[in-house]
Amino acid sequence: MARKLTVGVNWQGKPDFKGTIERAKIADAAGIHSIWVAEAWGRDAFTLLTLLAEHTKKIQLATSIVNIYSRTPAALAQHFATLDELSEGRMIIGLGTSGPQVIEHFHGVKFNPPLTRMKECVEIINMLIAGTPLNYQGKLFKLSRGFTLRFEPVRRHIPIWVASLNPRSVEFTARQADGWLPVMIPLSGLQKAIGDFRAIAKEAGREPSAVQVKAPGHVTVTNNPDRARAAHAGTVAFYAARMGTFYSEQLTRYGFGADVAKVKEAWAAGGAKEGTAAVSPKLLSELGYIGGVEGAIDRLKAQDEAGVDLHPVEIDAASPAEFEKIVAKLL
Repeated sequence: MARKLTVGVNWQGKPDFKGTIERAKIADAAGIHSIWVAEAWGRDAFTLLTLLAEHTKKIQLATSIVNIYSRTPAALAQHFATLDELSEGRMIIGLGTSGPQVIEHFHGVKFNPPLTRMKECVEIINMLIAGTPLNYQGKLFKLSRGFTLRFEPVRRHIPIWVASLNPRSVEFTARQADGWLPVMIPLSGLQKAIGDFRAIAKEAGREPSAVQVKAPGHVTVTNNPDRARAAHAGTVAFYAARMGTFYSEQLTRYGFGADVAKVKEAWAAGGAKEGTAAVSPKLLSELGYIGGVEGAIDRLKAQDEAGVDLHPVEIDAASPAEFEKIVAKLL
């Protein structure tokens, strides 16, 4: 069976919608499994996914991720059901809680309690997609008028993948979701993390392999590794030092507490530049691969052995032909 690769779409910086569409078409033709569109405080994911749905044929389309606070569960169900109709059944729902920094200070919505909201959000979305009248009595959402969507969804269930990192959230994902989007798990800890995750799914009476797992780090094929490493280090430093405590605590759980402390100290003293410079090569390599094709293949094999089902890749290719050639090797 061919390895399943995924690609992402840039959600910030100068727009290049025509280029985004062309890259999506190339990925579609090359046999990439899915395109994942992020959403933070840049462009929204759903408009970009509408463009991609219109201009692709086979590739699956996913959010990576949308938060569960800035839209109601019903609004999320409307978005995904409409996009699933437009794409003829190619949507994947990627959900996460984000964190209090973004939810409270960008969206102006109270953050807590995240796990309760995720649980109720997943249940309400599933009800609406399935056509079940919306009579729901949760801790947060109390819905009693029996609403249903005013159109027939293409599928009675759209797969839901959840980004989770603390133990209770990971347990919920293993028991209730279709897929897991693990966050900042170093390669050295990935096999155990996935094994523990699948054990929870089995304990819940599910077939362990039925809940799929996407690799938490990107595999980047490029002829300019220095630039890619600098960008990757900047992202790691920002999440460790500036995005609340979830990510730094996650890295600490996996043995990189000293690295996190150095990054935080450097950022506090000298800002982003110093924080980025403080990211160790070991931490960087544990969280992703950057380099040539052969090394990328070795990394993908290691992720396969750890139990990964979907592999995010970034391919810095000079032409569509080169992109397809690299994808063929990676598959």
